[in-house]
Amino acid sequence: MSRRRTDRPRSGVRRTLAIARPYLRGQYGLLAVGLLTMFVEVGLRILEPWPIKFVIDAVSVSLGATGGAAAGQAGASMTLLLSCGAMLLGIVGLRAVAQYFSTVAFALAGSRIATRLRSRVFQHMQSLTLRYHSQAKQGDNVQRLVGDVGRLQEVAVSAGLPLVGNIVTLVVLAVVMSIMDPLLALVVLLAAVAYAVISRFGARRIVVVARHSRRSEGAIAHSAAETFGAIRVVQAYGLEEQRGRIFEKGNEQALGQGVAARRLAAGLERGTDVIVGVALAVVLVIGGWRVVEGALTPGDLVIFTTYLKLALRPLKDLAKHTGRIARATASGERVADLLDEPVDIADRPGARALGAVDGEIRFDAVDVDDGHGRPLFRDLSLHIPAGSSVCVLGPSGAGKSTLTGLITRTADPVRGTISIDGVDIRDATIASVRGSVAVVLQEAVLFAATVRENIRLGRVDATDDEVEEAARRALADEFIRALPDGYDTELGERGATLSGGQRQRIAIARALLRDAPIVLLDEATTGLDPESKARVADSIATLTAGRTTIAVTHDPSAIRSADRILWVEDGRIVEDGATDALLAEEDSRVSRWMRSAAPVEGSIA
Repeated sequence: MSRRRTDRPRSGVRRTLAIARPYLRGQYGLLAVGLLTMFVEVGLRILEPWPIKFVIDAVSVSLGATGGAAAGQAGASMTLLLSCGAMLLGIVGLRAVAQYFSTVAFALAGSRIATRLRSRVFQHMQSLTLRYHSQAKQGDNVQRLVGDVGRLQEVAVSAGLPLVGNIVTLVVLAVVMSIMDPLLALVVLLAAVAYAVISRFGARRIVVVARHSRRSEGAIAHSAAETFGAIRVVQAYGLEEQRGRIFEKGNEQALGQGVAARRLAAGLERGTDVIVGVALAVVLVIGGWRVVEGALTPGDLVIFTTYLKLALRPLKDLAKHTGRIARATASGERVADLLDEPVDIADRPGARALGAVDGEIRFDAVDVDDGHGRPLFRDLSLHIPAGSSVCVLGPSGAGKSTLTGLITRTADPVRGTISIDGVDIRDATIASVRGSVAVVLQEAVLFAATVRENIRLGRVDATDDEVEEAARRALADEFIRALPDGYDTELGERGATLSGGQRQRIAIARALLRDAPIVLLDEATTGLDPESKARVADSIATLTAGRTTIAVTHDPSAIRSADRILWVEDGRIVEDGATDALLAEEDSRVSRWMRSAAPVEGSIA
């Protein structure tokens, strides 16, 4: 799709951490609170079995145990029992409070980090060129933006952070158990080594399967978005069954890969359960024998078995969450892949905003490729004086839309310069270049917002009076006021609740509100019925009056009203002249096309 950076980390976990790291700044306070309360919770967890040990040892002495490690210990009393009960209740209560604050702090920090990361991904996607978006699977990208970032956040809070706490617990308990009984501590070490052996290969396989699963889920999202985005064509041509088969195929593939990942994770979990069970059995046998020998008290054995279960909990949790962590790693890689897409169009260092613009446009020896290294234009030179109107004609695929897109920097030339009022547009800020241009496309793009909000997109600080004045000049005020809520009527997605002509006049009102000195029209009247075309043409005439206008059109009436016509073909301008002169020249391409187009307008769209 596009070139990739080669200096990125190779590990999925490292890449995931790398994209999240910049957003840790500003969250250090919350993370510190989370870590502090987590350490408090770990300490309380280690203290929790001790009241039970005191009670068991005291009861054992009261029942007659006087030898070995129990020698010299006091028997059970109501004071001791109440004290131990109160101590256990206090430890459990404080641990619950510490765990609550730890969970909330980490969850809040994770939400803020995920929110900032999602915003960064969205902004990055907006900065990618039309070349990228024309080839990308948009449904899959939305899945990355929403689903993958959300999975990173959810897994980090519900799996990653608890594992950190458990690992801290494991380290502390390893020290405590080594002091209490080195022989039994060795059992824990052997269990950890056994888990490391079985998980080394299992976890890697889960990551690979999870990566394929996330890609399949992205493909499903793309298939659904593609189908619903073209639902009128799907229904009109009866393609429901065919599109359903495509979706079902992807759905089955994702299901199979998801089941495979869960099967591998379940196998790792059960293997870990066996290791933990064996370790507990060994401790019970050896520990029980050492109690009989008098080296430990019954309470010591209870503490040790409790600590053993706590120490082995990270292994069980790691096995339990391996599948989720693997899927999160795959999600992180997908987000990192998107962020690795290079931004081809960006402000140069030191770029300055354009000042007041008259609208003079100049192309000097411009070379343009089609995005795949194939030449589209070579050594193209063109001068358009401020305030003039130019019509661009030519066969399909000649690059007419690309030519106008170069002015708004949706692509940059391979060689040569494009200037506005003598300033190379690559030396100006992108915002100032695009702010100097109003664009009206063949398909008027409206958003799921009110009519007023859609018009105001032309200039976001415009007042309601200015919005309505722009609509009147675009001949849209009458039908807008006839809508259920007038200017406050909520439009459907892409303005589907309006006719083509109505959508186009709202788009023109937006362009009028922008009040830009340069206007680009790309087949703005194509596909409209005669009445709508006439109304839109009147609106366009208002929009373009006194402005530099470049129109890609095959509407004969629009062609005749232009000051100048360019015929683009084979990567160059093959005809360039005043409209009247080219139309009067019988052998010109423009004249021949106009004669052939007279019966059927727009035959070369």
